[in-house]
Amino acid sequence: MHWGEGGHGGGFSHGMGMGRGEAWRAGTLHSALDEVEALGKFYDQRVVSRLFAYAAPHKRLLALAALGVLLYTASSLATPRLIGYGIDHFVKEGSFSGLHFLAIAYFLIAAVGYAANYVYLVSVARVGQRVLFTLRSQMFHHLQGLSLSFYDANEVGIIMSRVQNDVTQLQEFLNTVVVSTADILSLVGIVAILFWMDVPLAAIALSTMPVLIVIMIFWQRRARQRFMAVRRAIAIVNAGLQENISGVRVIQSLRREDQNLRDFDRRNEGHMEASLRAGRLAAFLNTIVEPLVAAALATVIIYGGWRVTQGALAVGVLVSFVLYIQRFFDPIRSLTMQYTEVQRAMISGVRIFEILDTNPAIKDEEGAAELPSIHGRVKFEKVSFSYVPGVNVLQDINLDAQPGETIALVGPTGAGKSTMVSLLARFYDVTEGKITVDGHDLRSVARRSLASQMGMVLQEPFLFSGTIRENIKYARPDASEDEVVTAAKAVGAHDFILRLDKGYDTPVQERGINLSVGQRQLISFARALLANPRILILDEATANVDTQTELAIQRALGNLLAGRTSFVIAHRLSTIREASRIAVLDHGRIVDIGTHHDLLSKDGLYRRLYTMSYDGHQDSPAPSFQQAQG
Repeated sequence: MHWGEGGHGGGFSHGMGMGRGEAWRAGTLHSALDEVEALGKFYDQRVVSRLFAYAAPHKRLLALAALGVLLYTASSLATPRLIGYGIDHFVKEGSFSGLHFLAIAYFLIAAVGYAANYVYLVSVARVGQRVLFTLRSQMFHHLQGLSLSFYDANEVGIIMSRVQNDVTQLQEFLNTVVVSTADILSLVGIVAILFWMDVPLAAIALSTMPVLIVIMIFWQRRARQRFMAVRRAIAIVNAGLQENISGVRVIQSLRREDQNLRDFDRRNEGHMEASLRAGRLAAFLNTIVEPLVAAALATVIIYGGWRVTQGALAVGVLVSFVLYIQRFFDPIRSLTMQYTEVQRAMISGVRIFEILDTNPAIKDEEGAAELPSIHGRVKFEKVSFSYVPGVNVLQDINLDAQPGETIALVGPTGAGKSTMVSLLARFYDVTEGKITVDGHDLRSVARRSLASQMGMVLQEPFLFSGTIRENIKYARPDASEDEVVTAAKAVGAHDFILRLDKGYDTPVQERGINLSVGQRQLISFARALLANPRILILDEATANVDTQTELAIQRALGNLLAGRTSFVIAHRLSTIREASRIAVLDHGRIVDIGTHHDLLSKDGLYRRLYTMSYDGHQDSPAPSFQQAQG
C-alpha cells in the first residue's frame, strides 16, 4: 500500500534517480523529441496484424461491415451505369413507362446503398470503439503492474501521450480505414466497369493517371516535411503552455507575464505559419487534380463524342463514362490526404505495443506463495544492491528488526536510506543477499500479499480526487463510518476535518491544494491506520511542516507506530530520539546502530549529524514519539 508520494530531501529522489540503470533493462520509451519526430512506415504488418487480433473477437460485426461496404460500393457504382442504360433504352425510344421503372430502380438502389452504408459505418464504429476500449483498459492494467524502474526512466508526459494521444490516433486510423476501404473498392470497381464498357475509351480516360502518380510522389515528400513541421510547432506551443501553467507562481512573483506572453505569441505564430504552409500544400494538390480531371473529361467527351457521331459508341455509355470519371478522382484525393494519417497511426501502434511488450522488472516467481498474516519481523541478510550493474548503492547490509520495533534510518543524502525501504517494499529486488519477513524471502511470495500488509507514508502526501472520507477509505472501501472517524481521531485529524464546510464530505481539490501540508499528512496517517498494516514505512513525514504542525503529527505518529514494525527515515533527528534502534548509514553501509543515547555517547557520525541538526534550529528540538503521546 502506497500512502504518499516521494519527492524531496530524504525521500525517494535518490533511489528514483539512480534507478535509471535498472529502467534500461525494464524498457525505456522514445525520448520526447522522438515522440514528435517519428512518423513511421506507411504500412507496418506487425501493427496491423496485432490490431486485427483485437478485432477478431467481433467477427459478426466485421462480417456485417464487410457486407455493408460491398453493398454500398455496388449501389454507388450501379447508378451511373443505370443512368446510361436509361438514356440508351428509354430516352431515345421515348418510353416514359420505362423511365418510371428506371426512377423506381434508382430510388431502390439508392435506398439500399444508404442502408448498407449506415450498417457499415455503425458496425465498424462499434468494432473500433471496442478495440480502443480494450486497448486503453489493457494499457492501464499493464502500466499498474510495471516496476518503478520503468517510471524512473520515462517521463509522465510521454506515458500519458501513449495512453491518450496514441490510442486516439489509432481511432483516427480506424476512421481512415472505414473511408479508405470504400474508396479503394470504388476505384477498383470504376476501373473494372470502364474497361468492361469500352477498352479504348477507358484507356483514354485514364491517360492522365501517370501524370497524377508522378505529382503524388513529389507531393508526398513535401507533405511529410510540412506536416512534420506542424507537429513540431504544436509540440513547442504545448511545452510552453505546460511550463507557464506549472510555473505560474514563479512567473507572477517575478512579473514575467508580459515577456512570457510575447514568447508564447512567437511560438504560437510559428505554429500558425507552419499550419498555413501545410494548408497551402494541401490546396495545391486540389488545384493540380482539378485540371487533370478536366483534361480527362475533355478527352473522353471529344473522343467519345466523335465515336458517338460515327455510331461506334452509345450515348448512354459516354454519359456513364463522364459520371464515372468525375467519381474516380474523388477517392484518389481522399486517399492521398489520408497518407500521413496512416503513417501516424502506424507509429502510434508501435508505441502502444512497445508499452504492452514491456515486462515488469519485478514480478512474482512461478508458483509464488501468498504471504500469511505476519508478526512483522524484518531481516536484511548481507544485502547488496545496485541500480547500475557494478555500482553498489547498498553493500553488505545486515539488520534484524523485531516485531513492533521502530527502526530509524539516518545518514547523509545518498547514503542508501530510501533504497533500503524501496527494497523492503520490493519496488526493486536485491542484487545480493536476501530480505525476509517472518522468515519468508520477499522474492518467493506474491508481491500483492506483501503490499497488503505493508503501509507507506512518504514526504509529500498524495491525496486522490474525491472526498476526504474516500481518501481515508482508499485501501478499505468497505470500512464503516465509525472506523473512519476512529482512525481520524487517533491521528488528530478529526477536529480539523469537522471544521471544514462539508466535513468528511469535503472534496479534495487537485493535489489537495485546498488543504495544508500538515492536514494532508494527517489524512495520509488516517488512511494508513485504517488499513492496519503490520509493517509501516515513514519517509520524512515531518520534513515540510512547521513546529506546531509537527507536534500534532508527532502525536499522530505515536498512535500510528504502536504495535507495528516501523522504518522511519528522518533528517530532523530530534524526531527519532525514542526509536527502538537507530541505524546510521554512510556510503551504502550501516556504520553504526543503537539507541539515541548510545549513539550520542560515541564520537561518531550520528553525533555529528545530531549536533548539526540541533545547531541548525533556533527552536528547541521537536518532541519524540513517546513524548508527543504523553
